[in-house]
Amino acid sequence: MSSHVDGTFEVVSFTRAEVTPAVDIATALPTGVVTMEKSYTGAVSGTSATLFTYAMDDTSGTATYVALESFAGSLDGRSGAFNFVHLASTHGQDRYGEFFTIVDASGTGDLAGIRGGGGLAVDADGTHRIWFDYDL
Repeated sequence: MSSHVDGTFEVVSFTRAEVTPAVDIATALPTGVVTMEKSYTGAVSGTSATLFTYAMDDTSGTATYVALESFAGSLDGRSGAFNFVHLASTHGQDRYGEFFTIVDASGTGDLAGIRGGGGLAVDADGTHRIWFDYDL
């Protein structure tokens, strides 16, 4: 049986990580790695640790990112932990090329066996939203 759950989140910490690529290749957009902590509220409640990689132009806002998150908390009262991955591109005000999936075999506790997908959105007022469509 599939379930749908919604929540909001805030970025608690955003720290640039010093990473030296195996090969130094110059492209038109600088790349980097950031670590984040996020706090979730609503039917999605908990904390995540995020590894966030990006190619971004700070001036225009053009960017693409790939993020891997380790989440601990609850979905509709089911407690546990799991990993999920998401990516998207932007020209600064839009989102396109989005991908979002729960990592198979990553669930623990009441969320053991979780699989599925979901998504992220940022409202005009800056509210960050997340949802999961999942099976257990």
